[in-house]
Amino acid sequence: MDFASVFGMIAGIGALVTAFVLEGGDIYALFQGTAALIVFGGTFAATAVGLSRDQILAIPALLKVAFLGKTKDPHRLIRDLVELAGTARKEGLLALEERIEEFEDPFMKQGIQLIVDGVDPELVRTMLETDVQFLENRHRQGVAIFEAAGGYAPTMGIIGTVMGLVHVLSNLSDIQSLGPLIATAFIATLYGVASANLIYFPIATKLKLRSDEEIMIRELIIEGVLSIQAGENPTLLGQKLKAFLPPKWREIEERKGDSREAA
Repeated sequence: MDFASVFGMIAGIGALVTAFVLEGGDIYALFQGTAALIVFGGTFAATAVGLSRDQILAIPALLKVAFLGKTKDPHRLIRDLVELAGTARKEGLLALEERIEEFEDPFMKQGIQLIVDGVDPELVRTMLETDVQFLENRHRQGVAIFEAAGGYAPTMGIIGTVMGLVHVLSNLSDIQSLGPLIATAFIATLYGVASANLIYFPIATKLKLRSDEEIMIRELIIEGVLSIQAGENPTLLGQKLKAFLPPKWREIEERKGDSREAA
């Protein structure tokens, strides 16, 4: 579970509700079934219009990636590639074939298999980069789903408010009920704006982050695999691959390297 995402979402909603209560509002006034139906049902329907059946069915998987996605450890990956480079220099590329099944990542397996099979380096790069490009396109489509939902939600909130105000205007004879009816009408706008900025857009941002992390990992694998095929020195390879890491991650990798040398 990505606790940062869950905590941020809960904290944001909690801050709004708490502020409303501190201002003297009745917390039960925030719960309106009809407003929720208009906003959330309408948002889903409007978003679904622009999607294919497969994209709609993929929404639960996208939520799983956003909240439960695991980031691969780049430090472990660099160590594995450096180790493979050492094996290739000592025993040859064919010796790596026995190591392929050790890795869970299909992309890593594919890269190693290509160099073991003796595929031309340029073709290896082209094949792997094409895979990354299509991966990025799929990720972009997933992000677009929640960005679209974030755009429709406030509009649905306004529609719900207008519908509520129509109901208010049809009951002007009952002066005492005007206040509660108007307040209820504006709950739909609250739902729309709040859901867009606390749910849909944050999920889209998280999916972008997950995509950037996975693409970085795959680019690291491409560079590592091609360097192994070229017979580069394992130590130099490790230094080169660290360039893919953010500065803080490089410091962590260097500390781990120092501790292994000390041991």
